[in-house]
Amino acid sequence: MSMLSLIIKREFIAKVRNKSFIVMTFLSPLLIVGMSFFIAYLANMNKGEITKIAIHDEVGSLKADFKNTKEITYVDLSAMPLKLAKETASKNYEGLIYIPKVADSKELINKVEYISDESPSMEFIMDMEDVVDNQLTKNNLTALGFDSDKIEKAKTKASIHLLKFSGENTIKGINEIKIAIGGAFGYLIMMFIIIYGNFVMRSVIEEKTSRIIEIIISSVKPYQLMMGKIIGNSLAGILQFTIWAIVGGVLLFTATSFFGMQAGAQTSVDPAVMHAAQGELGNTIQTYIKEIFNLPLGTLISCFVIYFIGGYFLYSSLYAAIGAAVDSETDSQQFLLPIIMPLMLGVYVGIFTVVNDPHGTVATVFSMIPFTSPIVMLMRIPFGVPWWQLAISIGLLFGTFLGVVWFASKIYRIGILMYGKKPTWKELYKWLKY
Repeated sequence: MSMLSLIIKREFIAKVRNKSFIVMTFLSPLLIVGMSFFIAYLANMNKGEITKIAIHDEVGSLKADFKNTKEITYVDLSAMPLKLAKETASKNYEGLIYIPKVADSKELINKVEYISDESPSMEFIMDMEDVVDNQLTKNNLTALGFDSDKIEKAKTKASIHLLKFSGENTIKGINEIKIAIGGAFGYLIMMFIIIYGNFVMRSVIEEKTSRIIEIIISSVKPYQLMMGKIIGNSLAGILQFTIWAIVGGVLLFTATSFFGMQAGAQTSVDPAVMHAAQGELGNTIQTYIKEIFNLPLGTLISCFVIYFIGGYFLYSSLYAAIGAAVDSETDSQQFLLPIIMPLMLGVYVGIFTVVNDPHGTVATVFSMIPFTSPIVMLMRIPFGVPWWQLAISIGLLFGTFLGVVWFASKIYRIGILMYGKKPTWKELYKWLKY
């Protein structure tokens, strides 16, 4: 046990003393926070830009239906000849909406044109189609003898009041909040596994190519060396993540406070409008906060730690085995895809199945499979998971980890001293029998 602790200490110190580790530990939060505010700044710049669209309506029945918005201003060029309107629009406007004169308004279904050198967004195209559809629908209703205005006034918009069986109010979109919280924890585990699993693999490759491993292996068992690398790198990773969280939080709070004060100094809002907005949103925000605190946060955090440890150790054992089997990082690419695929599968299964049916067969099965459970189960926990499913999932995860460690240590024991030959899947299978 003392030998294992020495290896863990050596790996941890070697990692945290690395210059690139120190630089990236403190530089990454600065880059992330800076990039976030830069993107927000660019987004605000785009919001201030107004797109001008010209309209040439030969019928005169649709141009009034194109309403100006904060982003788009419509300019009527119907009085000009079409040729001149096109020339004017090509020089001064983003595009031209051309509505031709037709014998029957029904022909406008496929006669309206949008002329521009730039491809319009899908949203803009759908908005134009909605305008044409609404007008043609009104014409059809009038032709059938119906009063379209009365029909429009008769339309209602229902709002379903959501309640629990206990009588408590609930809110729309809570499932999306749950999947976002669980997905954030699952995605964090996936990124940690990929980043620090690669660190473990590179560490093994470096020692193998420098032949230092031949000296180390004479006094240390391969299993102890592999586990020492995994645990040592994980501790360094946890330290780095902790520093990122602290530094990033401080930077984000400082930047938000500073820019918030600046924005507040430049923006004048009517106190009555502000009070009305606060009263309208107050109850909704309180309900959202209440629903978030009603989530099983204790279970989620404790399971995050458990699945974090189990998932990292499971995959890092495979990364260590791959590092021992190859002579360079380039040779490892053929073996990395089968490791990354279950992680990606867990993310997609979680996003497309858990949000719609968190207790369905697909979500439940993948939350039990050890290679996907660290991600899928964390997405399911906010929706409430029976304790026996958690127990089975965690038991299978750590049971599989022990099996994978045995499997990986056999490859590690043989591969760590193999040089000059690219291993194949067939050869890796043979090593398991030695």
